[in-house]
This record gives sequence, structure tokens and C-alpha cells, in this order.
Amino acid sequence: MQPVLEVRATDGFALWPVTEIESFGYMPLSGELTPLEVGTAVMNIAACNDIDPEDGVRPPRPADPLGSFLHGLLTFDTLFAAGGFRVTDSSTGVTFMPGCCNGLEDWREWHQVLDGDGQACFGHDPDPCAERRGDAVRLTVDVEQSAGPAIELPAAELRHLLAGAEHDLAGFLALAADWTERNLPRHAVPTIAALARALDLPTPS
Repeated sequence: MQPVLEVRATDGFALWPVTEIESFGYMPLSGELTPLEVGTAVMNIAACNDIDPEDGVRPPRPADPLGSFLHGLLTFDTLFAAGGFRVTDSSTGVTFMPGCCNGLEDWREWHQVLDGDGQACFGHDPDPCAERRGDAVRLTVDVEQSAGPAIELPAAELRHLLAGAEHDLAGFLALAADWTERNLPRHAVPTIAALARALDLPTPS
């Protein structure tokens, strides 16, 4: 299980250094990323929230390009980080991926499977869902496919995987905090706080 961020092409982005990405894909997040990869991830999280403010709801965009690009990330109350948790069954090759409109800010919904009502879904097209069945959990890649692929695992193993994925997210956030202080010094404090909210994690101290 890995936290993954949906990423887009970085062609022409020049506000800070990023990795060259040519097309849509997913970037695993962890404490092992390079500075260029961290910059790419921060760019994509900011881009998810780069939406023009409505009149009177949020302050107007700043005129400078950097402040303008970060504006949504720094002013939205509820942030979105496209992606989710990817689960791969190494024995069968089946991969459970987040669907469209799923976000990393909702990753704690996985705990509903273990400690809540026993079910959670993670986006659409495909429509991935996780369901607890006694001491086991079934991860269905797309519930719209009646005989589609799925991953079966013990509930205790899912709890272990979730702890590892949370560790990876926290590791990424720690890297992002250091990266932000070096690359966005004028915006470091609010940017770090915003990234923590986007990942539903405590702000690094």
C-alpha cells in the first residue's frame, strides 16, 4: 500500500525546480523522494487548488506569479490533493487504484473499513471499494464490473499496511516542510500548514 498523488505534465512550469513529467500518472509519496520530486508533488497539490476566488469568498489573487499560483492552496478552507492509496497484490498482479475525484485528504476513510461501518469507496471511473467481511477485507478494483478483479487480505494485514502508508505520508510531509523553507521562504509557514491540511496530518514541528 502506497500513498500516490495524481500528477500532470510539468512542461513550462518555472516557479521552482520540478521533475520532467510528460503525461498524467501517479507519484508515490514517501520520505525517500528527491528534492525535484518533492517540488513536483508540491506543484501538483497547489495546482489541484489553483481555482479563481469567487467574489467576496476569498481574497483576490496577488499579482505576482508565485503568489497567484499558491493562492488557492493558501486560502481554501478545504483542500484537495488528487490521488489516494494504491494497493498491489504481488502474488496476482492486481492493483487497487484510487478513482477519479478521490483525494489524499480523505485517506482516513480507510479506517472506516476496519473500525467504522465496514465499507468505504474511493472515487469513480473506476469505482474502487473496500469492504470488511469478518476477519478479512475485500478490495474490489471496480464495483461496476460484476466479475472484476479484487484483492482479499486479512483485516489485521490491512491495519499494518495503513500504518505503513501513514508513515510514508508523514515522511513526505517532513521532506516537503524542509523543501518549502528552502524554496518558498516568503510563503513557508502557511504553505507547510496547507500541505499538512491537504494530507490530513499534523503540521511538522
